Amino acid sequence: MNDFGRRALGLGAAAATLGATTASAQNARSYVLTTATIGGTYYPVGVALATLIKVKLQAQLGLDMSAISSAGSTENVRLMRENQAQFAILQGLVAQFAGEGAGPFANAGAQRNIRGILPLWYNFEQFVVERSLATTGRIMDMKNLEGGRRFSMGARGSGLETMHLWLFPNLGVDHTKMDLVYQGYGPSAESLMNGSIHGTNFEAGLPTGAVTQAFARAGARLRFLQWNDEDIRRGNGRASLLVKGLIPAGTYPGQTEEWTTAKLPNYFACNAAVPEEDVYLVTKTIFENLPFLNNIHAATREINLEESLGGYPFPLHPGAIRYYRERGLNVPANLVPA
Repeated sequence: MNDFGRRALGLGAAAATLGATTASAQNARSYVLTTATIGGTYYPVGVALATLIKVKLQAQLGLDMSAISSAGSTENVRLMRENQAQFAILQGLVAQFAGEGAGPFANAGAQRNIRGILPLWYNFEQFVVERSLATTGRIMDMKNLEGGRRFSMGARGSGLETMHLWLFPNLGVDHTKMDLVYQGYGPSAESLMNGSIHGTNFEAGLPTGAVTQAFARAGARLRFLQWNDEDIRRGNGRASLLVKGLIPAGTYPGQTEEWTTAKLPNYFACNAAVPEEDVYLVTKTIFENLPFLNNIHAATREINLEESLGGYPFPLHPGAIRYYRERGLNVPANLVPA
């Protein structure tokens, strides 16, 4: 038995009753939600979502869902493609690559089976550089690091490194002219504070502990690089992944005003073959029971109906579209499946 089989069997009867075809899944109305490793945020949020569906829909309507752990977003795309899972949490950039057939999906091609349901919590781009290099205070000051300045790309193989490799060419920033180092968030914060690097990016939710630490101990030497609308347009390239993000004053030590940056969502997505009625019920149940989710995991506090239609790299599921229209939202044409 492979790792997926062991995880699924260990997490309840939903996986055991899951059939290999869309029809069997529809008849059983029992679905698998794939998340990521247990130590991160994806897994507990996935458990919260699955728990909500069980509590609100299983007894009354026979719709059941079980959350499983996985290697993360890239594996989640494969599991949905193979119908081993019908729902998934996907990191924004991986979702974009899947929609385009790029990056790790270049050989497999565009994943036409993926449909969006809603954005979950957002990761904020938090570029911090030495103040002397922040001549304008905007993200394009990253070009001032091209002359051999030391920049932390994030740990090798991390989502942050992948993000930088995609983002910098879009912005016209040549990271190959920087002196690159590869560190996680904690070590990058330490390096900023002791001056051994000149900048890095802490892409994460708010507040980010490493950013708090850096500004608490070395805020006078550091500056946060802000983004305007044009920066976000350039950063997106041909996509619409990044949207405006606002960091409230007082989020970090010494921050006396609101900062504007870019943010990208983590998506709740599903296979296009899941019936419209079931996705409608799942979407409706989530938005009508946000306090329930908020009490299980704080990340769910970022779920916001008013921001549910921005940034998708693939169409919405018809069941989600039905709910959004029911709530009076105007769904853009590009999010409606052909």
